[in-house]
Amino acid sequence: MLSVGSDAPDFSAQDQDANQVTRSGLSGKWIAMWWYPKASTPG
Repeated sequence: MLSVGSDAPDFSAQDQDANQVTRSGLSGKWIAMWWYPKASTPG
């Protein structure tokens, strides 16, 4: 679990154009992340 105000761990993910994006590659930039815990799940 992350604590409020802590840095996010490094990650790697694909953007909307299938390009690899890493947290370290975005250093110095503001980023916003969101996710839907129940996306693609029943209920």
